Amino acid sequence: MANKVMIIADSTCDLNKDYIKENNIVILPLHVSFPGDDKDYLDGVNLDAETVYKKVEEIGNTPKTGAANVNQFIELFQKYIDQNYDIIYTGIGSGLSSSYQNAILASQEFPEGRIEIVDSQNLSTGTGLLVCKMVDFRNEGLDVHQIAEKVRELVPLVSAKFCIDRLDYLHKGGRCSGMTKLFAHLLNLHPVAKVINGKLTVYKTPRGKYRKAVDAQIQEFLEDLPNIDLTRVFVTDSGHMDGEDEYVIQELSKHMDPSKIIHTIAGCVISSHCGPKTIGILYILKEKK
Repeated sequence: MANKVMIIADSTCDLNKDYIKENNIVILPLHVSFPGDDKDYLDGVNLDAETVYKKVEEIGNTPKTGAANVNQFIELFQKYIDQNYDIIYTGIGSGLSSSYQNAILASQEFPEGRIEIVDSQNLSTGTGLLVCKMVDFRNEGLDVHQIAEKVRELVPLVSAKFCIDRLDYLHKGGRCSGMTKLFAHLLNLHPVAKVINGKLTVYKTPRGKYRKAVDAQIQEFLEDLPNIDLTRVFVTDSGHMDGEDEYVIQELSKHMDPSKIIHTIAGCVISSHCGPKTIGILYILKEKK
């Protein structure tokens, strides 16, 4: 008889707390730190996105985010191995953080076959979609290896894209140049970023009001619609949306069952990089485009 399966994700999966609790998911928080502050904050434990924004305004700089280290993974894995669980873990993708590699190293300290590590190659609810599928497959009675095999097949089918209102967070965090930030401001550009090959890449820069970038994202959703797994679609934002979140949900609801649209708020790590008024539409495709 197969062991029970414990699903572990990191805090960047941005799933709602009620869903996490109801489905017995364990969340490993990532780290956040601010210049001039020696305190080690844990995403979603002793720090939220609103506090991040307030501190950025106060100090004029964005925080640094850090991966969970190997020892943290070992300690967490040990807890559930001791309870006779097999473990499946996924978190922010290997191209975006060292967390994945740290999880691999930690898993090698345990008997072979007890822990499966899945590289989401994604972030936020792009990873969260895969966690939800893990829950679905666990509920079907699959063992940890069968779940991992099925989820790895879904990884390249995840579509994750975000409209970003301001580039100052990306600039302060060293993720875009001062010149890019200046031109975006002067030309009133609102980038649309998409996860491509495991990296968050700006692939559209609509000019004009923020709504144009939001509409570009909705239009791509409509183009993909016949090919979307409509079991669940996430609308995830970083707060301060000025009604744009409601607008996106209303537009999507015209084309799919509204009860399958899940609205979540991004945690500290995602918000630290993208800043307020960032919104994404995330879903799984039935087949690769």
